[in-house]
Order: sequence, then C-alpha cells, then structure tokens
Amino acid sequence: MTTPQSVPTLGTHPAAGVNPGRAEARERLSNATYDLLVIGGGILGTSVAWHAAQSGLRVAMVDAGDFAGATSSASSKLVHGGLRYLQTGAVKLVAENHHERRVLAKDVAPHLVNPLTFYLPVYKGGPVGAAKLGAGVFAYSALSAFGDGVGKVISPARAKADNPGLRTDDLKAVAVYYDHQMNDSRVAIMTVRAAVESGAVVLNHAEVQGLRFTHGKVTGAEVKDRIDGTEFGIDARVVLNATGPWVDHLRKMEDKGAAPSIRLSKGAHIVMKRKSPWKAAMATPIDKYRITFALPWEDQLLLGTTDTQYEGDPADVRATEDDIQQILDEAAFSIVDADLDRSLMTYAFAGLRVLPGGPGDVAQAKRETVVTEGRGGMLSVAGGKWTTYRHIGRTVMNKLAKVPGSPLTEEMEPVSSLVRRTPLPGVANPNAVAHRLLVDREPGSRMDPLTARHLATHYGSLSFDIARMVNENPELGERIHPDGPEIWAQVAYARDHEWAETVDDVLRRRTTLTIRGLDDEDVRAKVKDMLDRKG
Repeated sequence: MTTPQSVPTLGTHPAAGVNPGRAEARERLSNATYDLLVIGGGILGTSVAWHAAQSGLRVAMVDAGDFAGATSSASSKLVHGGLRYLQTGAVKLVAENHHERRVLAKDVAPHLVNPLTFYLPVYKGGPVGAAKLGAGVFAYSALSAFGDGVGKVISPARAKADNPGLRTDDLKAVAVYYDHQMNDSRVAIMTVRAAVESGAVVLNHAEVQGLRFTHGKVTGAEVKDRIDGTEFGIDARVVLNATGPWVDHLRKMEDKGAAPSIRLSKGAHIVMKRKSPWKAAMATPIDKYRITFALPWEDQLLLGTTDTQYEGDPADVRATEDDIQQILDEAAFSIVDADLDRSLMTYAFAGLRVLPGGPGDVAQAKRETVVTEGRGGMLSVAGGKWTTYRHIGRTVMNKLAKVPGSPLTEEMEPVSSLVRRTPLPGVANPNAVAHRLLVDREPGSRMDPLTARHLATHYGSLSFDIARMVNENPELGERIHPDGPEIWAQVAYARDHEWAETVDDVLRRRTTLTIRGLDDEDVRAKVKDMLDRKG
C-alpha cells in the first residue's frame, strides 16, 4: 500500500468509548466537586486515578501536556525486575518487581507486555567477571521463581548466532536472563482509558495555573485549556500533585517557601534501523553501577540510556549531541561498528528521572517513590518506575486513607479489596487477535499481515474497532507511510477514542511513526487535517 494522495474522509464513528468533546469534559470538570483531583497525567498520576476510580471515588485528572507526554513515554520501554539492584542488596525490591512484572505480563496486559531474552556479555577486563554474572542471573531467575527460565551462561559463538551484531573481540562468555518490554505510550493510554471506564473524568493539554484554597487548605485548581484558551476551575476535596519533574513547581503554588524535594537525572535514548536480526536484547555493564541497553523494539534497535544530573527547565529536556555520542560510544563496547552507523539513526529522545533530593551521583541514587503532604494538605508523589506503577498507585491510595482528617477515608473502599489483577482494556491473546484480523475480512478485502500484527500488539481486542472502521471506509486501511505498519484508521481512532489533540500526540505517542523517522512534512500535514475534522 502507498500513502494516499489525500486524507481519507471520515464521519463520527459510532463505536463505544468515544471521548466526550473538550467542551463537555470542561463542563463536567467545572460543575462538580471531586473527591480527588490528580494533577499530572503521567503513569503515576494515571495509576492513582485508575485505583481511586475503582475504589468508588469521584476522580478528575488533568495534564498540562499530553497524557504520558514527558517522562512516561521516554523510558527504556522495559518491564523488569532490576538486575542491577541485586548488587546493592535490594533483594526484596527485585522480588517485588518480578511479581509486578509477571502480573502485568500474564493478567493485566498480556497484549501489551512482551517477553524478552537478555544477553549480558562478559569481556576481558570488564567491570564484572563471568562467575559473578552467572551467579547473579541465576539469583535473578530464582527471585522470579524461575517463571521465565533459569539464568545461565552461554558461549560467545551461540550468542553471535542469535545476534550477529555482537562484538566478539575479547568476549569471554554471555550471561542470559529474562525480562519483558512494552510500548510505554500505549500502556499509558490504555491505563487512562481504564481510569475513564472506571468513572474518572480526564483532560489533557489543560494547564494548572493556580490552586484553590479554602481556610488554608488546597481544594482545587484554576485551569487553562491550552488548545482553545478557555479558563475554568475544578473543586476537589483532596488534590494530588503527580507532575513528575514539575512536582516542586506545583508545591511552590501551595507554599511559596517550600524547599526543593527532588533532583532530576536525564536519561537519553536513540533509535536505530536494524541491519541484522536481534533475537535477544543486550545489557552491557559500563561500570559498577551502569548498564547500557541495546533492545530490539518496534522493529528497530533502541540504545541507551544515559544517567546525568539535569538542572534545566524540564520542558526543554532533549537528547543532545553529547548524549547521542555517549550512547553510541557505550554501545560500541558490545556492538559492531556497522550496526552503529549514524545513517541508521531515526530518532533520539530524553526523559527525566525524578529522584529524592540529596547529595551524591545520580547514577547511584535510590529509585524510590516519595509521597509527601504539604502545608495546604496537598499530597505530592514523585519517583518510582514503570514496572511497579500499579503498586505505586496502591501505595498512594493507602496514604490517602491514612492522612489525618482525610475526607476520603469514609468513602474509600479498602485498597486491599481492590482487584489486584484487573486487566487493561483490550486484554486478549495478540496472536489470536492478529489471526482474526486476517481471516475475518469482508469478501475481496485483505489486511496487511504486518498491520494486523501491529494492531494486535498495540490495541489487543480493541483492534476490532479499528478493523470495523476500515470495513466502513476502506481508505482508512491505507498505510500512513509506506515504510511503517500504521494505517489511517489509527489516526481517526486516536482522535475519537484516545484523546489525541495534536500531531505529536498521534505520531509520537499513539503510533510509532516518529520513532521510525517516518513523520515527514506530508504525513504531518495530513494527520493535522484529519485531527481538524473531528466530529
């Protein structure tokens, strides 16, 4: 298929789950008093909104940008136990991470979280020896109850056969272990959808410009819609600050004298076209504390990450030339030069880790979640990791229940009674979904197998809604770009069902066009045209 000469025409699609318009969402937000207002639609805020709505609370959530538009869509895309945490003795943490990883992969999001084998090369003169690594990956497997297999050590020749891009000079052995990966943006959007299906009211591109106070307590926020400039207010009994790198900015709205509570570490990544097969991810020790990854992801090769202190404006964070060169230099420890040619790079991005305030190197800082209560009663949550995002949501809910005098205690269902394995929308076996997409077609029509597989692993059973759109309007089945699997129906679906308001919302976070380097001017113009025709 080729890129259509014009954007497909599209009426309003009648399938369930159509998002209310922005005007309707603003009206709902401004004409009620919510039990909980979550400010920040990254994965932590979204997790709390989901859990709170499941508990029966009236929940509102707003974000100044797109949902998962900053750090939450700039991760290493891993759902993992944290092998490197073993060397610090954090055995309990690794075991907890493994539990959450396995629940996500088996029950909550098997359509979005995929198993991934890791190779950890041991080079002569490297920071870690083969015997220590072998023991480490065995212990790592034991902490996951050997659910994915037993960590082991294999020969360089066997590893090279699976990953032809592996550098074998001075390679002594390769340790093997098992984790999972995901498309973080897609998991985030599905979690937003889960919160909405549980009753939450959400709005992205809605910036909090001030807080509301009643008798010195924070009881809401003044908000500006950044799409059309409309200003409105939200009243709430409790306000949660889940703004990630901006957490201290909002704390100062509550208390001008609030001391800094966090520091930031920048993690940059680059995306490369693959020259050769990669049947396993690579995790290469750089020093005692850091590992650099080479991950097969979305038919590309994801390299990174960096871990450097960041003191600038969070809105300006990006992958610099120095970051890119560092990533390529570190990748070269274990990858042959031909696979690291600059001409293969399609995209570079960076996000900010939120770490507890304090001295020392950010690379050695604890990756822990901090929940604090401000002078005006606003709760702030910062830090944590993707793998345990549901656990963090439960932790914050427990904190809400225990705040002295909290108006939420009486109304909240006990957090322990929440269904711990509630699946995200679209849960299904992606292989079965892909098969149905290929065989359940109208006579004379056919879906591209690559597109079918892509839809199945990014939407699960919701793929059938997209397929119905194509049946109604075959033009929507055309590829957006000939070199990518996405089709125009996904743009319409993102617009009508997934809160996509801008071109970048669609190309960077609802699809993979940007990370593949396929968001050229023609594609961007046609996507904008389709967004402008909402309704």
